[in-house]
Amino acid sequence: MVYQIQDKVILITGAAGGIGAACARELYAEGAKLVLTDISQKSVDTLAAEFAKERVLAMAMNVTDWKSIKKVTNIAVSTFGKIDIVFANAGISWKESAYTVLNCDESEFEKILDVDLFGVWRTIKSALPEIVKNKGQVVVTSSIYAFTNGMCNAPYATSKAGIEMLARSLRAELAGKSASASVLYPGWITTPLTTDVFGGDRLTTNMREIGFPPILRKAIPPERVAKALAKGLKHRKPRIIVPARWVPIQLFRGIVGIFSDSFLANNSRIQSLLLELECRTKR
Repeated sequence: MVYQIQDKVILITGAAGGIGAACARELYAEGAKLVLTDISQKSVDTLAAEFAKERVLAMAMNVTDWKSIKKVTNIAVSTFGKIDIVFANAGISWKESAYTVLNCDESEFEKILDVDLFGVWRTIKSALPEIVKNKGQVVVTSSIYAFTNGMCNAPYATSKAGIEMLARSLRAELAGKSASASVLYPGWITTPLTTDVFGGDRLTTNMREIGFPPILRKAIPPERVAKALAKGLKHRKPRIIVPARWVPIQLFRGIVGIFSDSFLANNSRIQSLLLELECRTKR
């Protein structure tokens, strides 16, 4: 049976960003009621202004703070009477430049993990009683980085691989309760997080062009992700991979990973660019 989004209450983290905002608009168009959260109240208020007041709740929420998350969860239930879907989408990456593990700042590495991995865990854990009660769904925004090499973006890639397994584990645990969990795997998306690798930074742009074949280099707008998410929710898909050209890579990730890791470790141009990056960002 198709899972109807109409009148479902959906809590979205990272709602003010590219994927979050696009998904909010798509799900609203499908008839959902939205709980829009992000680190800034102003940003979610701006997005909420696009929607009917009776179908939206906009609140600042810090996914690194249990109190903040539980407060929003409780207010959402008080306002709408329930939460049917939690979309754990909030995520960050390096603030300024790409870094290697050797050359990065320890606190920034751990901050990314705190938001992208533990922030997702906190969000899910807080909403899970509602999801189980309403036979709803959990969705996490992972990434192609869950199954491709995370060179120069290790904390982000580590987090995306971690939340993939979190959601996969959760799906098995929820099956007997008529609830479910799904993993959203966006490819390259035209959002601020990908600006550097699409011309914003010469080194990381060159690495992407060397490390990925032409068919996998193209970026898509977040609106395509939003449509894929809505379709995935309707059918409770375990994996929502967008664009579809990444599906074979995901299916054969073990084999592809062996060759990819070897290529990156042994390609002289890649290694030269890595050294240049470390020299540029030397601390």
